[in-house]
Amino acid sequence: MTKVALITGSGVRIGREIAGHLAKNGWNLALHYSTSYNEIHNFIADLNAAYPEQYFSPFRADFAKIEQTQNLIRQVIELFGHIDLLVNNASVFEPSSLRKTSDQLLVRQTMVNFVSPFILIRDFAKSLTNGQIINILDTRITNNRSDYLAYSLSKKSLWELTKMAALELAPQFRVNAIAPGAILPPFGKDQAYLDEVASHSPMKTASGIISILSSLDYIIENQNLTGQLLFCDGGSHLV
Repeated sequence: MTKVALITGSGVRIGREIAGHLAKNGWNLALHYSTSYNEIHNFIADLNAAYPEQYFSPFRADFAKIEQTQNLIRQVIELFGHIDLLVNNASVFEPSSLRKTSDQLLVRQTMVNFVSPFILIRDFAKSLTNGQIINILDTRITNNRSDYLAYSLSKKSLWELTKMAALELAPQFRVNAIAPGAILPPFGKDQAYLDEVASHSPMKTASGIISILSSLDYIIENQNLTGQLLFCDGGSHLV
């Protein structure tokens, strides 16, 4: 039976790279998106052309709306019959210090970055008998800078959930996490910005997407690994 992965936020950036990597390795894919309609459908057309023996399907859900999140696992299982891997990648990334964080921004960041992964992990565990979950975090969880306070807090919460879920759901389910650092430039920034950020890390260079994909493979293949976090940040979490 061909394995099935659900990747959230798979139309652009890291989510798209993860999806393309899994497709190359023979997986059928449930590709979640929110607003990236054109990107996800163009991506699926490319995947269908490259891997005609596999199956790829889009699933739209706005993670700021809890009822849409609650339906996602059920919808994927109805179409594919099962899910072997859930990758919680979708996130929103907005600057906000404590004083400048509005109620609306706090709720949006929390809903997309923490509440939705929580619901998906819960429903994944309730609907299936076994599987793997990989949460995409951020190297920011190791510091207390408040320039992206709501975002960082939601990712810190997701790391705590990763450990708690790994303990409760073992041995049927494995739950792990990956924390990227300077991988891709944020929207509106270029490679020079990325290189400047990476220059402050111990390795002095941007980690690149290959570090994420190699970590993904390691987690998937290591059948005794759970509750672990792999940093892909050139050592930034050390400083």
